[in-house]
Amino acid sequence: MASEWRKLPLSLAELCLDTTLRCGQSFRWRKINNEWHCVLSNRLITLTQSPTHLSYKSTLPAINPPPHETTLPLLQSYLSLGVPLTQLYTQWSTTDPNFARRCSSFTGIRILNQDAWETLISFICSSNNNISRISSMVNNLCLHYGPYITTISGEPFHDFPSPEALSGPEVESHLRSLGFGYRAKYIADTAQIISQQRPEGWLDQIRNPAVPPADNPKFQPGEKPTYRKAHEALLELTGVGPKVSDCVCLMGLGWWESVPIDTHVWQIAQRDYNFGGKSKSKTFTKGMYESVGDHFRNIWGEYAGWAQSVLFTANLKSFAEQAKTGKKGKKEEEEDKENADVVVKKEKVVKQEVARVVKNEELTVSSTRKRKAVEEEGSQQRDEDVKMEDVMDGLTLNSQVSQVSTTSTTTRRVSKRIKARGSQ
Repeated sequence: MASEWRKLPLSLAELCLDTTLRCGQSFRWRKINNEWHCVLSNRLITLTQSPTHLSYKSTLPAINPPPHETTLPLLQSYLSLGVPLTQLYTQWSTTDPNFARRCSSFTGIRILNQDAWETLISFICSSNNNISRISSMVNNLCLHYGPYITTISGEPFHDFPSPEALSGPEVESHLRSLGFGYRAKYIADTAQIISQQRPEGWLDQIRNPAVPPADNPKFQPGEKPTYRKAHEALLELTGVGPKVSDCVCLMGLGWWESVPIDTHVWQIAQRDYNFGGKSKSKTFTKGMYESVGDHFRNIWGEYAGWAQSVLFTANLKSFAEQAKTGKKGKKEEEEDKENADVVVKKEKVVKQEVARVVKNEELTVSSTRKRKAVEEEGSQQRDEDVKMEDVMDGLTLNSQVSQVSTTSTTTRRVSKRIKARGSQ
């Protein structure tokens, strides 16, 4: 049973669905007929977006359906809509020139407040993997172990399986048959640890108290949880290293200062922030990992993970075209065109002026030495033609306007050389 479409006022600067849902945070959103679909908290959420509004509806399962009226608060929490994103972009752009250069093509990227268990298993699947394959693995987990909710355009949608569902004795071998490889053991072992060796609600006990779970706003946090404590606690689980732990902290536990460091972020740190100096090492050590995270936290503050996600997305090959063709405002486009026109006009004027000076100076050669001058000019002029060609080649459409202004100095030097020839 589906609800009616409802609208929520929301600009693309505050949320861009097409970027946020494809940038490697969540792996279960599927786009069908220009609508985004995903099962959250035992219901199918369907989203579309216009420049001014987010439209949503929910489809409930036939068995134990949740109330439709709980969909809006669930969605608001899941999308972290309480965070003023445009203000953060302005803040980061002010303090970080690199962020300012790259963010215009990637506005509206929000960190999703996802279920911690789903985030944990999803990022265990991410080890040495790409977004497309991770999505396929996560979909297989839901298809084989998650409760069925509904079907859209012939595609079945299931909720994410519980720890108990993934802790059975045959889970590992079955996941291996589905292509999970060594990750199958990590998933099965972690599911057993969470369901059998940790107290109920353990993941909620280590989450940020200021960011409740999307489906449980009245949760009871643990005793004085911190980001560092949560990070270390997750490292005790099978298949969880520092990067996976930080991904879960950031996207599943509400620790927004968490900065996951993978090869993309390490590349950004070296290339754009000169981290590590000239060594350009590709090897991670624990000390280097922590240093990079602390470096970015010092730049971006308590929402460092949010800023990192923008630069991470800009560095993905799948978004290369978006980064290359960043949208500019109408005023910026007009200014670019005007600047290009100025360069072309100045280039033409400079070329004409140089040609005129050369011609005039040639006419000043003394008539009494005309024959000798002409003979010398034959060889010298070829050299001068090469030099003049170099001057012209230096004036391209891609040059800055300031480069053009230096050509007047070159013209004066050419004139002096020609005068010197004439006086010989």
